[in-house]
Amino acid sequence: MRIAILEAPGSFRLEDRPIPDIEGQQVLLRVAACGVCSSELDLWEGHAGTGGLPKAIGHEVSGVVEQVGADVTDLNRDDRVAAWVTGRGFAEYVAVEAVYCFDAGDIPLDLTLGEPLACAVNAVERADPKLGDDVVIIGAGFMGNLVQKLVQLRGPRNVIVADTRPDALERAARIGATHTVDVRSESLREVVQSLTGDRGADVSFEVTGAQGGLDAAGDVTRMEGTLAIVGYHQGGSREIPLARWNWMAFRIANCHFRDVDTILHGMRTGMRLMGSGNIALDDLVSHRFSLSDIGQAFQTAHDKPPGFVKATVVFGRDLPVR
Repeated sequence: MRIAILEAPGSFRLEDRPIPDIEGQQVLLRVAACGVCSSELDLWEGHAGTGGLPKAIGHEVSGVVEQVGADVTDLNRDDRVAAWVTGRGFAEYVAVEAVYCFDAGDIPLDLTLGEPLACAVNAVERADPKLGDDVVIIGAGFMGNLVQKLVQLRGPRNVIVADTRPDALERAARIGATHTVDVRSESLREVVQSLTGDRGADVSFEVTGAQGGLDAAGDVTRMEGTLAIVGYHQGGSREIPLARWNWMAFRIANCHFRDVDTILHGMRTGMRLMGSGNIALDDLVSHRFSLSDIGQAFQTAHDKPPGFVKATVVFGRDLPVR
């Protein structure tokens, strides 16, 4: 089988390796798609250092069960699933624990990105916006869009989305944002204050992973409101005005998760929402690449051309590359 190895920042190589053996509680997946995650993009860019390279990365996997371990009772060959893996996802086959697989039903496999959806599910559940809340989402990329879709299922009063890219703001409006703010030309704080009667947002989601996003979240959240950190903050330290944040008595929600049970809960919930039609990714997976073009997939995710939302590496003739 072919597998992509990140050998150095900005550089992949393709290798031929044996198809993995599986243990009793595992299944062998024939990979259909694997999304490009911002955490791996950070590694590709060199911002996360080079420790551990070369490395087989990729963890946003969907696929078809090719082989079932002797102790697996609830999965069968040809089942279509989303899976949580910790690496080696940019490969034609991957061995995965059966309990880490979730039924994809009839959802197109290039849209069955259960792992990032799980992150957004867990983020929204931890931040816990209530019916009628005023919610601000800072960052209208893929994760910001997922957070927005999930927040809207909770019945907020206002969903105010901020970004610097006109196409991202247009997409947020199409998805259902009540207001969008181009922070290059508008004051997010002024917009939020005007919409909330000078109260501020009940919940703000910082989804940029940048210092400016943190600053903005602190500026727009009401006293004793919730400030949820969803963005992936790599590449150096961040600063916050802690004295003011103390005075404002913010509830800080760190929306990053390492507990396996929490991750699996998010995937289970996300796949239920996808299966029921309450959420879909068809308007968010914008760019698809073959494994041979994985370098281009990461470059595109880095460049973020107009219309870009999510890059995915797809396998097989059944999935389009565009």
